[in-house]
Amino acid sequence: MTSTTDLPTYTRSQLALRNGQDRDDIWVAYRGLIYDVTRSRLWRRGNHYEHWAGQDLTIELERDAPHTPHVFDKFTVIGRLA
Repeated sequence: MTSTTDLPTYTRSQLALRNGQDRDDIWVAYRGLIYDVTRSRLWRRGNHYEHWAGQDLTIELERDAPHTPHVFDKFTVIGRLA
């Protein structure tokens, strides 16, 4: 298993490019890690309810998400947020 410190680091600008609108890949950040949610039907258009891909969702999800952080367990961690 790869340590999270071995993952590439991406800036907020690089994350923003993976918003599901301009490219094929869709990423979101949560608690400093970046997850690839491309294969999720719930993120297909780059948004999931009022949440948008290409952003750090930590504050939004901790404030009002109806699910636990374990929802990210099924997604691949592809990097760290700078």
